[in-house]
Amino acid sequence: MAAALERSYIEICGFERETVPRFREVTVDLGLPAPPGGIKFPDSAGAFHYEESSKLLSVTSNRFIHWSTSGDTVQLVETSLDTNLLNNAVKLHFAHCTVLPGGVAIQETLNNILILITTNQSVHRLLLPHPTCMYRSELVTELHMQSIFTDVGKLNLQDAAHSAIIPSMPHTGSHPGSPNAAAAWLTHEGGAHYALASPTGGIVIVTLPPQGTPGGVVVVELKRSSMIQRLSGWMPSAIRGDQSPADLVVGLAVRELEDDSFIFALCHDHRLRMWSLREQACLLEVDMLDYMPACKGVKRLAGQGHRLRLAFSATTGLCLGIYLAVPQRGQFTVLQLVATDNNRYSLDHISSLFSSQETLVDFTLTSTDIWGLWVDDANATVIKYINFEHNVAGQWNQVFVQPAPEDEVHIGVDQDPRETYLEVLFSPLRFTAAAIVKALQIYRRGSDGFTDVSWENLKKEVTVAVESELQSSVTEFEFSQEDYHQLQVEFWSKFYACCLQYQEALATPLGLTVSTHTTMACLLKKGSVSFLLPCFAVDHLYLSYDEYLLSEEETLLTEDPELGRDVLQLVQCLRLVSDAVSVEMAYEMEKALEQVESPERTADRILENLLSNDNDNVIEDVQNKLQDVRNPAAAMMVLLREMDLETDSEVGGDAPIIPGQTLNMRISLSQLYGSNSAVSLVCQAVSHMAMTRALFCRDLLILQKLYLRFGDNVFLGGGAQLLQLQQDLIPRSAHLLSSYYLLKHMGQTLTSAVPIDTIDANLQHLTALELSDTPTLHSSAAALSPQTVVELFYQTVARRLIVSQIFSQGQSAHLHWPDVISAMVNLLAQLLWPSNPGFQFPGCLMANCQYTQLQEYVRLIGPWCQVNIGSCRFMLAQCYLANGEGHKAVQCFQEAATEVEKEEFLMRLTGSSDDDEASTTPRLQYYNKVLRLLEDVGLPELVIQLASLAITEAFRDVSSQAALWTRIFKHHLDLGHNSEAYEALTQNPDSSMQLDCLRQLVVVLCERSQLQDLVQFSYVNLHDEVVSIIESRARGLDLLAHNYYELLYAFHINRHNYRKAGTVMFEFGMRLGREVRTHLGLQKQVNCYLAALNCLRLIRQEYAWIVQPASGAVYERPGTSPKRNSDGEFVSEPVKHQVDILEISDLEKEYILARSRLTLAQHHPPSAAIAGSASAVEMVSLLVQTGLFDSAFCLCQSFKLSLTSVFEGLTFKCIKLQFGGEESQNEAWSWLAANQLSSVVNTKDSSATDEAWRLLAAYLDRYPNTNGVHHRCVISKLLSHGVPLPDWLVKSYKEVDAAALLRLYLNYDLLDAAAELVVEYVDALLGKGHQYFGIQMPLSTTAAPVWLPYTSIDQLLQALNDTQTNTSVYSKVRDKLADYHQLLRQTTKMRLAAR
Repeated sequence: MAAALERSYIEICGFERETVPRFREVTVDLGLPAPPGGIKFPDSAGAFHYEESSKLLSVTSNRFIHWSTSGDTVQLVETSLDTNLLNNAVKLHFAHCTVLPGGVAIQETLNNILILITTNQSVHRLLLPHPTCMYRSELVTELHMQSIFTDVGKLNLQDAAHSAIIPSMPHTGSHPGSPNAAAAWLTHEGGAHYALASPTGGIVIVTLPPQGTPGGVVVVELKRSSMIQRLSGWMPSAIRGDQSPADLVVGLAVRELEDDSFIFALCHDHRLRMWSLREQACLLEVDMLDYMPACKGVKRLAGQGHRLRLAFSATTGLCLGIYLAVPQRGQFTVLQLVATDNNRYSLDHISSLFSSQETLVDFTLTSTDIWGLWVDDANATVIKYINFEHNVAGQWNQVFVQPAPEDEVHIGVDQDPRETYLEVLFSPLRFTAAAIVKALQIYRRGSDGFTDVSWENLKKEVTVAVESELQSSVTEFEFSQEDYHQLQVEFWSKFYACCLQYQEALATPLGLTVSTHTTMACLLKKGSVSFLLPCFAVDHLYLSYDEYLLSEEETLLTEDPELGRDVLQLVQCLRLVSDAVSVEMAYEMEKALEQVESPERTADRILENLLSNDNDNVIEDVQNKLQDVRNPAAAMMVLLREMDLETDSEVGGDAPIIPGQTLNMRISLSQLYGSNSAVSLVCQAVSHMAMTRALFCRDLLILQKLYLRFGDNVFLGGGAQLLQLQQDLIPRSAHLLSSYYLLKHMGQTLTSAVPIDTIDANLQHLTALELSDTPTLHSSAAALSPQTVVELFYQTVARRLIVSQIFSQGQSAHLHWPDVISAMVNLLAQLLWPSNPGFQFPGCLMANCQYTQLQEYVRLIGPWCQVNIGSCRFMLAQCYLANGEGHKAVQCFQEAATEVEKEEFLMRLTGSSDDDEASTTPRLQYYNKVLRLLEDVGLPELVIQLASLAITEAFRDVSSQAALWTRIFKHHLDLGHNSEAYEALTQNPDSSMQLDCLRQLVVVLCERSQLQDLVQFSYVNLHDEVVSIIESRARGLDLLAHNYYELLYAFHINRHNYRKAGTVMFEFGMRLGREVRTHLGLQKQVNCYLAALNCLRLIRQEYAWIVQPASGAVYERPGTSPKRNSDGEFVSEPVKHQVDILEISDLEKEYILARSRLTLAQHHPPSAAIAGSASAVEMVSLLVQTGLFDSAFCLCQSFKLSLTSVFEGLTFKCIKLQFGGEESQNEAWSWLAANQLSSVVNTKDSSATDEAWRLLAAYLDRYPNTNGVHHRCVISKLLSHGVPLPDWLVKSYKEVDAAALLRLYLNYDLLDAAAELVVEYVDALLGKGHQYFGIQMPLSTTAAPVWLPYTSIDQLLQALNDTQTNTSVYSKVRDKLADYHQLLRQTTKMRLAAR
């Protein structure tokens, strides 16, 4: 419901709490001498409101300039409630001059703002740009704007265009030549007129030509004689005689009408005179005493305190307000100027109003009202206003001014004096920074330098100053706790009194201003500006002064007159209760609310205290007044209903764009009341309302308890009303009291500075919750310093919602101050109200990292607020998370889950556009969001805990269960809880997710080298999947970087599946040989083949086989996309090859081949690259080249290859050594060492060549051949290179195959050696040395038959016969053959004969 507004107003201080305002100081020195005697005028103030300040779309909306004068100084400040103005304060010093009363006037033209200043010796004109001309576009979207005073320092104010010296005033001996009043105005042509009150009674008009127009200063004196000549015959009879001091002007006012300037002068003789500047004559003179009843004796009084004001409007025309300063009965008279025929004028009396106040400081006249500002005998500010035409018996309306801070601070026994005083001093509503800085300077005996100190640093400076003073005064080293406490109170109260003194000086009232455009009223003080806001009806009742309250007969709270009287009577009782509540009692209630104790029980204790200490019979007076309340329950209900800010609808909603609103309108609305001044103003108004109503509810609660005590004695309704009081009204009062205390507390709670890393972390949290669109913390340049949490909320969230709400109905763009500001305050209070469904305020605190303040908020509303319980628990959880208390956070998250489907904030939190999440229940969506948040924070244990709880909620939702089990698995795995991770994997109902988890388990445990755990898990119903995963990983990843083949081998070994284990290792070995052609790869390959052999030897012979993996095949993994060729067509399926079965013997061959490769790589590393893919035959060649003959022989035997190539290679190396130099000898030792010799010869004469020949001989002995192939190839190799045959070789080959040796000799034309061999061979057959040719028995009758290679011998003989040089050899062979043939014949005959 819209809050009812009374006719009264309330003052809200507009000062910002940051450091002392910075004025740019400009001195204007025209070279004038200081006047004799030193003229002193009282300080004054005034304001100028832009013509379009009430237009929403204007750049000057809610914008005004106010000034104050003091001696030779004028302070000018431009203020806006919509945007922050930069460089908006300037202080002008006029050397040796004194600014006159009324000596400052500001007027605006289309392009300029002109400031006209009058001093006692000079006049000045400042020409500044109009705000509408300062910005390039009409759409001003910046949060900060330049003030019109930005470039004031560039003006040459000493120039003739800006300043002029007033010619000396005419004076007599008794009247010094200095004016005492002034008025200034601008003509239509642009000229500036300055009217000065002449000390001799006339008026001097000083005129400056229009800006840029040549010409000098024009001075015109309006004299009394011209007036007499002009007005003879119809002037009032009061004008008589010559000029006299009684004609001295005390008040001047000017109005331009119809191309003429009318100057109104109020004089010492109580007469009002109207002068025409054009005619330079007095057109009208009125004796104001004619309008004052019972004016006897007044004529003799000087009219020094008289005041004159003008007001003009289109409806009422020009009205004059005259205040006649008469002791004890000051009078305001309102006259209307009426034009008659022939340019004659008269004044019609509109109203006369009286005031009993003593000292009028200022008053202002509007088209309907008179506003007055007084200072009473106690130097307290009094403001009242009245409609001068429509009022009730001349009764003035109240304006409740802000009381000065308390003279003393109540310090409880359990309170720290320093903390308490600092809290009071730096509370947002009490002291300005300027007052504290000034007090600090005095306290420190004149040291300064605090003008740029921040609020927090100022607090530290104050603490240091007071504590230092305390320490320096202490002479004893030991104190009792009580003595030290008292000493602290003494020194802090001293500093507090100093602050009070300067705060009071800065709060001195100087003037009033009321805008004719917006009706905004402001109180202008020495150090700040206060705004006057309309007072809500319920606050009006509680704040009204007794004389007003007693005279009230009706209230806006109800239309029923009887009920209205009951309400007024009840409020009078409340006032009595309020007066009776002592400071200690009030403090007790304050502490109870702070400690979240029951307000009802505290009210009972306060009531007991009141009853036991009722020395003034207050309770009796209350009881008597209560007798006059006919229906107290209904009256209380009216008050409670009016104070309850609970609403059904959410304020602002989503702030939709209203149809028909232009871009200009939306931009203007986005800035409305957005400046720091407006933020401070609106939020202070809410805080003040909260403080007032908290006291109201406290007193009402005490009064209700008193009703219960009195019972039927005061309740005419009897038991039914008592029951209603006990069950409904008292709980509601207690609830409202707690709510308003909460608003008051939040309005005084300052925000905390937030480190950038905390902001980043908070943004990450909000993103996880999908709340990142929540407004974030404003930059420090845009925010108040220091800033309360309510101000933060207003700036970031509330103002947009409130403005949208106010202008949602398409209201006019006219800004009417009482309506708009009261709506702003009321709607902000509703947004803060804890019982409303909207949860924007705690959300704002969370978004801006104000965790301590948010915890305090939740603590204060916990016991009594039943709205947004779950949301509060959620916010508290966020605070715990930010503070690192994760377990507490999870507990709060669990508690909030029960309210997910009931509270708007939590419903918005669980709202999701994700189709997968949309199908789940809100509670599961909530858990998912929270789990995501906990994951982002990095609390896996708590994720597991909460996910386990969430599974119980998802008993019907298989997909959610699967997702939660997957989450649990992931975090167990991350934490290294392998068994728990495996358990979570087995519980997952979704097979695809289960497979993903299984794959992740395998990969992670492999990376951590926790293979024991991985192998030992049972994998019930998942065995094949595990094998498939490990196989696919093994085949798809780098062989050396990962050990998946070893894992798979261990997996099969652990399950005694040796054949699969062997298959895995054989495949591993194959791939190593194909892909990793390095020494390490070859080493691994050898080990793999050994492991495969071991596996097959562990099983029975018939099962000791494996299927050979396809060589070079691409292993397809499940789910892979079909492959395409370069033309984009699908690749055809590879042709399926026949399956190859490998037995142990085949594996042994592969092992030996691999070992040979490794041996080669060890002795000749460059060969590793080619050895990996070399076949057995190729490997033999490579081994022979490297000199690894042992390995070569072994490989040949394993693969049943001929040894000939090996022997040939060794023979060639022997030949090279035979004819090589020392270098080849040295190189030979390396490969000789790699082969195992049958015996070792350790002689100094042994060379590498000798060792090589010995190695060859050893191999010929080790690998014999029945037909001497090996010997033959060796000899053939030697003979082909022309190397003489070693004797040992010839000897050994003779035993094997002498005929073959003969043929070799013949082939290589070694006829002598062949002839010698034939001779030796024939001798052996004849019985001489037959054992050297492997002949068992020589030729004899009893021995076995023997033979000769006759073909070779014939070839030899033929060759010898053909050679002339070998005749002797030929003869020798012939003779030896003849001997053989002779014996052969004999033997043959004997053999035949024996038969």
